[in-house]
Amino acid sequence: MRVTSLVLILWPIVGSVAAGRRKYYTAPVENCNQVATIAVTILAGPLNYLGTNPKIDCQTPQPSK
Repeated sequence: MRVTSLVLILWPIVGSVAAGRRKYYTAPVENCNQVATIAVTILAGPLNYLGTNPKIDCQTPQPSK
């Protein structure tokens, strides 16, 4: 139980550090691609240091005319 709690706490912290090292936090957010990539990088956690580089490509719907 303790190990599981520790992993659940440390996993997103490691992912946040990985996103910071990739400088995802320095640029202003311009579209959903950046937000989604940051979120997936945080969720990937330590897997980022094993070679994963998750990126998401999304499109927001355009307003109707």
